[in-house]
Amino acid sequence: MSSQQDVPRLFHIPLKYISLVTLTFQNSALILVMHYSRVMPGYDSNSRYFASTAVLLNEIIKLGICSAVAIYDRGLQKAYKEVFSNDCWKLAIPACLYTVQNSLQYVAVSNLDAATFQVTYQLKIITTAAFSVSILHRSLSSLKWFSLVLLTLGIALVQLPHDVVSLVASSFNLSLRLPGGSDDDEQGTTKPEHHGLQGEDDMNRALGLFAVLIACLLSGLAGVYFEKVLKGATASLWVRNVQLSFFSLFPAFFFGVLWKDGEAIREKGFFFGYNFVVWTAIMLQAGGGIVVALCVNFADNIAKNFATSISILISFIASVYFFDFVVTANFVLGSILVLIATYLYSKPERRPAEVPAKEEYRLVPLESTSTDEVASQSPRPPLDKFNDKQQ
Repeated sequence: MSSQQDVPRLFHIPLKYISLVTLTFQNSALILVMHYSRVMPGYDSNSRYFASTAVLLNEIIKLGICSAVAIYDRGLQKAYKEVFSNDCWKLAIPACLYTVQNSLQYVAVSNLDAATFQVTYQLKIITTAAFSVSILHRSLSSLKWFSLVLLTLGIALVQLPHDVVSLVASSFNLSLRLPGGSDDDEQGTTKPEHHGLQGEDDMNRALGLFAVLIACLLSGLAGVYFEKVLKGATASLWVRNVQLSFFSLFPAFFFGVLWKDGEAIREKGFFFGYNFVVWTAIMLQAGGGIVVALCVNFADNIAKNFATSISILISFIASVYFFDFVVTANFVLGSILVLIATYLYSKPERRPAEVPAKEEYRLVPLESTSTDEVASQSPRPPLDKFNDKQQ
């Protein structure tokens, strides 16, 4: 058993707690800042920054940071050989999927309030599980299947209009009115006149929900594919992120900046609409994957999901305070079900004694697949065993 002195610390504080607090802050701040950057006052649909440039800059920043750390850790020559190895082309597919997912996130936060997006985005757990079963032939326990059903029900409750839920509840003589609310409130309704958030007038809830669904689908597919092609690989976290960011530059630039917004960017400029808020959103997104990897390395999967749950609550409270998000009973109930389902899905299970813990880790090189329940049961490997690209 490790002594108290063996626990990794920074400024005498265990890195476990630092990584958890950082992840909680990053998850909460990213969605709130991204949403505000798309609806902030003084910027309408014609004066808002181009999301394609933000996606490209996110990958450039991540590439620079991970390249610097990889060179420091492995040396320039060795890092170069590992990045451009014979099988590096396999990373091009998940890199493209992640790039599209990042772009869809901007579409989603432009059309959904932060709290609804944060809860609905947990759908990626379901898509990852589905691809794990179909592609990796992984079996799920009855508890995990139950948690997935619970998660689906919770997300459905969050997305259902409040008047529909109230109509169903009234047939059972139930009241879903919250203190201070009214039956006419629609879930997710905002009051832009209070804060002058011009972008909220342009919000299209159906488009936002569609963007979240496709983003979750791509997240699950990319994560499982990444796990499959890199099973047993020994490259470090930094090398894998360099490869992913490098290959992400091509779809982000050619399909996003040139093809999608090329004409408008040539007319208005690459940094049109940029300000401190936009740069903050880009930096938060660029550091997301590394934060998750650090959290799993120094903490465990249960703690990571606890931090994610806390970030959902923070986003909910902040949406009510800053964006006048109208609280409804079906949103609260749905969010509670999502939090419970997330906890149950990540709950560790008993493993047969004859299965070595070391081999289990070789089956789960990518933390973002959300199927790494073994992370909370065995001694954690060095940081370079975890490979992640958080979106």
